[in-house]
Amino acid sequence: MQQTIEQFFKDYEKRFAEGLAGKADVTATTAAFADCFIEASPRGVICGKNDDTFRASISKGYDFYKSIGTSRMKIEHLTVTALDDLHYMVKVRWQSYYLKDERELLIEFDVTYFLQQQQEQLKIFAYVTGDEQQLLKERGVIS
Repeated sequence: MQQTIEQFFKDYEKRFAEGLAGKADVTATTAAFADCFIEASPRGVICGKNDDTFRASISKGYDFYKSIGTSRMKIEHLTVTALDDLHYMVKVRWQSYYLKDERELLIEFDVTYFLQQQQEQLKIFAYVTGDEQQLLKERGVIS
């Protein structure tokens, strides 16, 4: 299962790169998520639905990242913890690169994802993230 999960996130990373290049595969991105999912962050706990609103937010998200100079996102490493035969917790260390004042800036952060295996497919049903906006402010990417 380790290799399957690693491939799942390699594909996720690839889709992010495609999104930044203006070639977002919204269908494949939404296919990575369960019908409903939970985000936990400093903004609180948000219940999301894999619907038209979510699909529209994907392109908007890529537009935002491009607007602040995001040039790429790379997985530094991931740690998989099996919770049982169908559920996994995956801590992903992301490296995000930004073009700021004609130089490249690296910011690293962690996101913990919770996956469920459904009919031979993995689906994200929850994720926990830190305060991305504050981190971007502290590093001078946004004001």
